[in-house]
Amino acid sequence: MRRIRFRQSRALGERLIKEARIAREKAELLPRGKEREDLPKKAHGADVPAHIAEWLNSQGLKAPML
Repeated sequence: MRRIRFRQSRALGERLIKEARIAREKAELLPRGKEREDLPKKAHGADVPAHIAEWLNSQGLKAPML
């Protein structure tokens, strides 16, 4: 059985940043409660890997010396 492969249209960092923004916007619209409290945590959880992905793809990053 062959795997179905496809290319992502946007970079990982872009997708994570969008997910974090949507979670924050949704949290602003919800009334106080468990779901509203959980959304900022989800947004932060998406921000951290997004920033790491940006750092790894930055032009200033140098390869380690062997």
